[in-house]
Amino acid sequence: MAARKAASKSNASKEELLEYYREMLLIRRFEEKAGQLYGMGLIGGFCHLYIGQEAVVVGLEAVAEEGDRRITTYRDHGHMLACGMDPKGVMAELTGREGGYSKGKGGSMHMFSTDKRFYGGHGIVGANVPLGAGLAFADKYLGNDRVTFTYFGDGAANQGQVYETYNMAELWDLPVVFVIENNQYAMGTSVKRSTKSPSLWERGAAYGIEGMEVDGMDVLAVKAAGQKAVEHCRAGKGPFILEVMTYRYRGHSMSDPAKYRTRDEVQKMREERDAIEQVRKRLLEMDGGLEDQLKDIDKEIKSIVNDAADFSKESPEPELKELWTDIIVEDAPAPQNA
Repeated sequence: MAARKAASKSNASKEELLEYYREMLLIRRFEEKAGQLYGMGLIGGFCHLYIGQEAVVVGLEAVAEEGDRRITTYRDHGHMLACGMDPKGVMAELTGREGGYSKGKGGSMHMFSTDKRFYGGHGIVGANVPLGAGLAFADKYLGNDRVTFTYFGDGAANQGQVYETYNMAELWDLPVVFVIENNQYAMGTSVKRSTKSPSLWERGAAYGIEGMEVDGMDVLAVKAAGQKAVEHCRAGKGPFILEVMTYRYRGHSMSDPAKYRTRDEVQKMREERDAIEQVRKRLLEMDGGLEDQLKDIDKEIKSIVNDAADFSKESPEPELKELWTDIIVEDAPAPQNA
């Protein structure tokens, strides 16, 4: 299958660019604050930050419609914020407080919002992929026009259940966009050392699935590719694979010193390819007088994030009896026709 890449440019108004700038900056500042709270001991367990990959989810959410679903892995805070979940509820869940989306019991890897059609954050590598196909199967069964965005990384792309899912999704023409967030290092091994094939999206060819590669550091390129993908799915043509070439600035998790790559490599990406800075430059090229407005957006975002952190600190820890809710049903009626 010949290589296909999404165009790197896409028309966007000043208002659209300002919105993408704001959404990506919210994710960046939120994750920076989450890292601080983790360092203070206020977030327990694992914490996987999305810093550097903001353009992926913001670009794809720009083409999502009401009722579309999304499911992802443990690097999920950005996905939550991009689909409209409240930063206060997200941060409170990270800190294990009852004001969180899962009442403080789930943390980063078990956070859901049916209102926003967000079905997790899943900690088992690759296991969310068949779940995403299942969500799409439900929409196919119901006969609606919805699409499911199923996110996973380059490491998960080598898991067997991914290819079982590809087969079923194409066989049943499921309206699912498989989004491979290729940040090049999986948990800590370069994709060049772990994957023989030069691209990941082309593996779908074995099942007849169309796809393409896209620059994941350019929010407009991601949006353009996402539009093609959702149009394909909504037209009843089955699944579509997007391999989004992105880069995480931090380690795999907060406990990862990321010694498998050089500081120069990370710094070069920050200076030359940063997704937020690219949008900022485009905005200033459009209108040099936007500098003050961009500063105001930054102040607004910092205030939102600080409020979320304060809310998480002030929200009480869940009571011990909360451990039993949503787990077991006592005195349940006997099943009929047993």
